[in-house]
Amino acid sequence: MKKSKIFWGYAVLALVIYAVVQLLISNGVIQNYYQNMFIAMCINIILAVSLHVIIGVTGQFSIGHAGFLAVGAYISAICTMKFGMPFITAILIGAIVAALAGLLVGIPSLRLKGDYLAIATLGFAEIIRIVFVNTDYVGGAAGLQVTHQSTWTYAFFGVFITILVISNFTNSRHGRACISIREDEIAADAMGINTTYYKVVAFAIGSFFAGVAGAIYAHNYYIIQPTAFGFLKSFDILIFVVLGGLGSLSGSVIAAILLTVVSTYLQEFPETRMIIYSLILILVMLYRPTGLLGSKEITAYFKFGKKGGTRV
Repeated sequence: MKKSKIFWGYAVLALVIYAVVQLLISNGVIQNYYQNMFIAMCINIILAVSLHVIIGVTGQFSIGHAGFLAVGAYISAICTMKFGMPFITAILIGAIVAALAGLLVGIPSLRLKGDYLAIATLGFAEIIRIVFVNTDYVGGAAGLQVTHQSTWTYAFFGVFITILVISNFTNSRHGRACISIREDEIAADAMGINTTYYKVVAFAIGSFFAGVAGAIYAHNYYIIQPTAFGFLKSFDILIFVVLGGLGSLSGSVIAAILLTVVSTYLQEFPETRMIIYSLILILVMLYRPTGLLGSKEITAYFKFGKKGGTRV
């Protein structure tokens, strides 16, 4: 009952935020520049949360998330531009194909661990990018022009559904099995947990929502090019998760919001943008080496114990 009240409280708060921003957009208070920033923020949140379920929850070090983003972007763009499908249908198809790509890379490579898994996922992402570079059907290296269909509504509800699904997955028995794999895979295997199955499931869920982000991304920037999905993009997504705190969903969300805002405003200083951005990251990691929230959720800082003071 208590969990139900908490859920509905967060749901109402989310809808209030959506309604306020949508009202400001409709009245012209929020201009296109800030609309794009909000949509980019939502895309980054989806990417951060989807990678969180792979790295933060299951403990599988993946640096090929940009590959799943690329699959979702290109497949959804093909659906809308080549076949004239509705945008919502294109999002679903792009996400499903990205999930299948996650299964494709997950089943053979998840026998690997640590740095070896990271190299395998990075190699997969680069293969995806090279395939799109050499495919004339999607414009090759020049890219594919896409009509602008992404709106605040699509982006917001993409974030809402992503957080809802992954939060419920993490708190379920399946999520606890994934956490046990993160903590000690040998012990989890000895307790009868099918570690390979749960690692593949985590990869499929993470890649599915990366595909959702890719579809929104593709239809927000008018053109998609393979160069946008290189290994540097994978590292950008990884930074969200590490900076927020490994194992903290809310930390990943906060990091994605902060870094999107910082990156957007630093565009006014193109010569020193990456220097300032890097200095901010270094300072945060020096003073918060475990990330902004560590392995805790933000709700832990607002909970109070029974009579013994605060519970941290």
